Amino acid sequence: MENHNHTALISKLLTCVAACENCATECLKEEDVKMMAGCIALDRDCADICSQAARLLQRNSVIAHQYLLLCEEICRLCAAECSKHQHQHCQDCAKACMECAEACHAHHEPITQD
Repeated sequence: MENHNHTALISKLLTCVAACENCATECLKEEDVKMMAGCIALDRDCADICSQAARLLQRNSVIAHQYLLLCEEICRLCAAECSKHQHQHCQDCAKACMECAEACHAHHEPITQD
């Protein structure tokens, strides 16, 4: 695998991690937490997956670009859920997730087995 400078992509991933962590934390403070359960679950998954993607890119892992397929998928799922809620933290998270999904889409490679 070629050694590329992934600084901009890693930055998008880490911005998404922060937005998702913030959204989950703020959702837990909402009056009807049960209504926010799906949002919280996706926030946590998205934060974990984006964090791992950033680490894989930083170490130039051979699967980093394939892993971005999964990252794009969870970002789109999280954005769709967050966009259903009017809370500012959800709207901010949806925006960060969509930007991250687009960045992942531009850099991912198909999953192949040799």
